[in-house]
Amino acid sequence: MTAPLTQAAARLRALLESGEIVQMPAVFDPLSARLVEEAGFSASFMSGFAVSAARLALPDTGLISYGEIVDQGRNICAAVDIPVIGDGDTGYGNAVNVKRTVRGYAQAGFAAVMIEDQVWPKRCGHTKGKAVVAFDEAVARIRAACDARDEGAGIMILARTDARATHGLDEALRRADAFKEAGADMLFVEAPESEAEMCRVCEAVPGWHLANMVEEGTTPVLPAETLQDIGYSLVAWPLTLLSASMRAMREALAEMKAGRHPDDRLLGFGELRRIVGFEDYYGEDDRYAGGA
Repeated sequence: MTAPLTQAAARLRALLESGEIVQMPAVFDPLSARLVEEAGFSASFMSGFAVSAARLALPDTGLISYGEIVDQGRNICAAVDIPVIGDGDTGYGNAVNVKRTVRGYAQAGFAAVMIEDQVWPKRCGHTKGKAVVAFDEAVARIRAACDARDEGAGIMILARTDARATHGLDEALRRADAFKEAGADMLFVEAPESEAEMCRVCEAVPGWHLANMVEEGTTPVLPAETLQDIGYSLVAWPLTLLSASMRAMREALAEMKAGRHPDDRLLGFGELRRIVGFEDYYGEDDRYAGGA
């Protein structure tokens, strides 16, 4: 008997069933997740590239471990009420490792986990050096992920293929179709190279597809409305917030190095305290003041 979905996964499925494209600025820590939620977005995506950069200052080349990224994800999910999809890379090993990864992401609070078909160590989908495993191994990974979902994890499975860059679009579509047959809830053909290819992805394999909008990447960056018209159900901006925050910090540091204080670039101290939860803390502190 298939396990019921977790509350987070059920919320994500309800968003997908609404027919409106699910817009997901990607996050890399609990604070960025809270800002996404405060901005009014209904869901988010934890980017492996962004977490590797923010947590380790290292590239997304398989250097971050399962333990490190699931720990980051646990804190991200605890900071917000909106559903979050977690980047599960290749599942960190064989099919049995994939099942453990799915269960661990469910325990961390994710609504869904993304499992891909790259070899390990993986590469960012828009950088050089990618390679994918054989077709049968790729399908086995997704079947294992779906089994873990049905056996109790209860989160949704986002199946990703990077075969477009290595074997061409036809092979990527063959894999996406096989992933769907294996039970994947959502599909992600990474790095199509034109709007025409994006249309073909959605037409060739019906289902809930994710569009990945990487600025200066391989895929055209299109508005959410256009992506919905093409047939996409979800859109992620994996690096926008990381890039914007890094630029803001560099500009503030340049001002300070030049002997100026970046006053016009700062949040007010009261707003800063509110976002990180001081007022909520004070309310709780007052509630229990004086003991019984």
